[in-house]
Amino acid sequence: MTARYDAIIVGAGHNGLVCAFYLARAGLRVRIVERRDVVGGAAVTEEFHHGFRNSAASYTVSLLQPKVIADMRLADHGYRVIERPISNFLPLDDGYLKLGGGLARTQAEFARFSAKDAAALPAYYDALEGVADVLRSLALRAPPNVGGGLRALIEAARQGRGIASLPIERQRDLLDLFAKSARTFLDGWFESDPVKAAFGFDAVVGNFASPDTPGSAYVLLHHVFGEVNGNKGAWGHVAGGMGAITQAMAKVVRAMGVEISLEAPVAKLLVDGGRVAGVRLESGEEIVAPLVAANVGPKLLYERLVDPADLDADFLRRIRSFRAGSGTFRMNVALSELPRFSVLPEPGEHHRSGIVIAPSLNYMDRAYLDAKRDGISREPIVEMLIPSTIDDSLAPPGGHVASLFCQQFAPVLPDGRSWDDERETAADLILDTVERHAPGFRASVIARQIHSPLDLERKFGLVGGDIFHGAMSLDQLWSARPVLGHGAYRGPIRGLYMCGAGTHPGGGVTGAPGHNAAREILRDRSVLGRLRIF
Repeated sequence: MTARYDAIIVGAGHNGLVCAFYLARAGLRVRIVERRDVVGGAAVTEEFHHGFRNSAASYTVSLLQPKVIADMRLADHGYRVIERPISNFLPLDDGYLKLGGGLARTQAEFARFSAKDAAALPAYYDALEGVADVLRSLALRAPPNVGGGLRALIEAARQGRGIASLPIERQRDLLDLFAKSARTFLDGWFESDPVKAAFGFDAVVGNFASPDTPGSAYVLLHHVFGEVNGNKGAWGHVAGGMGAITQAMAKVVRAMGVEISLEAPVAKLLVDGGRVAGVRLESGEEIVAPLVAANVGPKLLYERLVDPADLDADFLRRIRSFRAGSGTFRMNVALSELPRFSVLPEPGEHHRSGIVIAPSLNYMDRAYLDAKRDGISREPIVEMLIPSTIDDSLAPPGGHVASLFCQQFAPVLPDGRSWDDERETAADLILDTVERHAPGFRASVIARQIHSPLDLERKFGLVGGDIFHGAMSLDQLWSARPVLGHGAYRGPIRGLYMCGAGTHPGGGVTGAPGHNAAREILRDRSVLGRLRIF
């Protein structure tokens, strides 16, 4: 007997769970189908060595929308975030730099390198916040769907008002952030290499590009949108790891009657007469529903799950040109002790921050050029977090777990080489990079969990290892994410919607695409007189 539902959601990642919540709250009968044996997508906590657990892929939180947290009442289900005492710690060859802990404190740090940079910091923060506030206001709104007639024009005018109302100075900042490279943008503010590196790191996170690449300044901005416990721009550790978020979400939606089927990979989207009819699982089971919301990346959805015959030729060509591949290599390590940094060896607040090994923009550029030429950076960019310093449930007494989030590693290796053959070599290079700043680190590693770009694709469905489901460049943002004319969460097949990070406002654990897609689904049904939108 064929199972029938009001809506099917493909993928039980956090955006799929958020979308399911809002649809179920509106009275729809919803079923989520998930390829893996656990909910959460890339936001999961795993035991990778006996007694050692950590966030397997996504590893820190800031961007999760406060509205989603409140609507789903996640705090009632164990959601708790511990803010970092400082945001980042950069060990240098002849010292260190700490970023965060308040304006005055960061200015004092900057003054050790440049009095001019310390003086420039308040205006820099004001510039970013002025732009970020406008863009935050757009995060929970569907972009105007270009080609959508009068309604799209009206919505474009509404959303454009916030930008048009900015002072001319902020409009200039906005243009700079969207068009300039991170280096060019930061050179306009600061003179010290460590200071520029402290900010420039965000421009290459999940971005297979040099800080000299035009448009890379926007990725820098994307990472300051968020907040932790009401503190704008802050980042934090989730108690229990990132899986605590999605486990809480799953409890909420299951209590609302949402069915979640694990180990249920989708083989094909079912289409009948130009309209979605449901999905066929790899098991052969067919699930019928008049709408499908896909919480997978655009390339995975349209190149693997949809029959090319059901897509317009121009749309298919453009999806094939959609750029995905973030140059990310992700590791977890079990440690017998805390790393002792040459420049700051004793335990301290720096162990509870983001530890960034990337001392200059030139270093970041070399890492990218290495990866572009050889596939692997000889001196990669490494961010290390040690969440067990604030959450002792993640490791046995005396032990620790560390997340190593590393850039730049080519999504596809040159010369026909496979990541299956190169992953251990790359992992060793990463450990060597940390060892140079924290002698003895290698000897403290008890076990390691390795996720190359290919591993990230196979395990989590991140095509090219892309943590954002697609490059966050100007041609793939807002109404053009993923393709102009389908930027408002509606696919090119009637009844098909997109609710993942490959839509506005993009990547990160935000919940915004899931929230927005659900609202557009309910709006479409409301037009038919069936439901009211939330």
